[in-house]
Amino acid sequence: MTQRHITIVGAGQSGLQLGVGLLDAGFDVTMVSNRRPQEILEGKVSSSQCIFHDALEHERTLGLDFWPDAPTVDGISFTIPHPEVRGEKAINWASRLDGPAKSIDQRLKFPRFMEEFVARGGELLFEDAGVGDLERYASKSDLVIVAAGKGDIATLFTRDAARSAYEQPQRALALTYVNGMEPRPEYPAVSFNVIPGVGEYFAFPALTSTGPCEIMVFEGVPGGPMDCWKGLTPQEHLETSKNILDTYLPWETDRASDVELTDPNGVLQGRFTPTVRHPIATLANGRQVLGLADVVVLNDPITGQGSNNASRCAASYLQSITEHGEAPFDAAFMQATFENYWSYARHVTQWTNALLAPPPPHVLEILAAANESQEIAGRFVNGFNNPADYQEWFMTPDKAAAYLATATS
Repeated sequence: MTQRHITIVGAGQSGLQLGVGLLDAGFDVTMVSNRRPQEILEGKVSSSQCIFHDALEHERTLGLDFWPDAPTVDGISFTIPHPEVRGEKAINWASRLDGPAKSIDQRLKFPRFMEEFVARGGELLFEDAGVGDLERYASKSDLVIVAAGKGDIATLFTRDAARSAYEQPQRALALTYVNGMEPRPEYPAVSFNVIPGVGEYFAFPALTSTGPCEIMVFEGVPGGPMDCWKGLTPQEHLETSKNILDTYLPWETDRASDVELTDPNGVLQGRFTPTVRHPIATLANGRQVLGLADVVVLNDPITGQGSNNASRCAASYLQSITEHGEAPFDAAFMQATFENYWSYARHVTQWTNALLAPPPPHVLEILAAANESQEIAGRFVNGFNNPADYQEWFMTPDKAAAYLATATS
């Protein structure tokens, strides 16, 4: 039996995880990266990457848990400020996760995953791949998977209008990696704050290149007062972060009064449109390639699912590929592989898109009820690990009403 060859373009969470899994399954794998490990380590942060328990298990299964002593995220708190009284909270509750989450700075993670990929027999190429390169890879591979795409490659995978709710960015995004934040007294958690009409702020423990830290994430409504990040120096970015907390979330100001940047590259700002794309791209030579993770399902970070989706998509594709046997990796296989992943990812997309919109009455009722019910708070918090559960009680008024009628305090 001839060993089958797969090329993966893009050495991020999904590409590297899938590549290692395929090597372990006996495939010949080439990974293409546009950055070398040292460039990644010395570059700017690219994500907040809080990965919840079930997605972390996919890494652990592949022997990729290289940071067992990294800070954990043990729960989530949820706060909405009082609309009229500064410093007061209209809604405020917290609950533990059933299993801890972790955030490992991708500047640390990806170089270490690359090292492991090569150690297990993978071929790692450093090229800034374009469409012509995809054609070359396809001519030499049984399957080409695209896990990253900019420039011409990004246009190959077309928008799926039926599955895409938005045509414009819904948030102005900013990350600030800091040292010196006062820990939550109860347990380490994502401190999630919603400021109606302005945006969202959340912070949580992580591990970065300088050691343990906290990541501050800002999601500003476009055109609003939190849409204010473009063109700032790193120090101005930090000061803007503090000013936003002082204006809207004084209890978070208290925790962040003495924070400093972990490093000059520990800031990021930008925006993108949440989009679902068709998973197959056809090249000029007639060969077809398959999109992976963010290439085909790109969600806003408001629910913190980006790296989780990447891990789950890699695990889903790995299962589809290994179960496919010796049959050709044709268009039917590619579409079926994506649809199998979409059966999970659609729940994440629907939930994330819902949180980007103003909350309907039944959602406000749930969030308020969680003030009095640890059961409700716990179910909401653990939905971050299993977003499909929201379909059963959170997403529609009738299911929410039925659940609230039976939930205990």
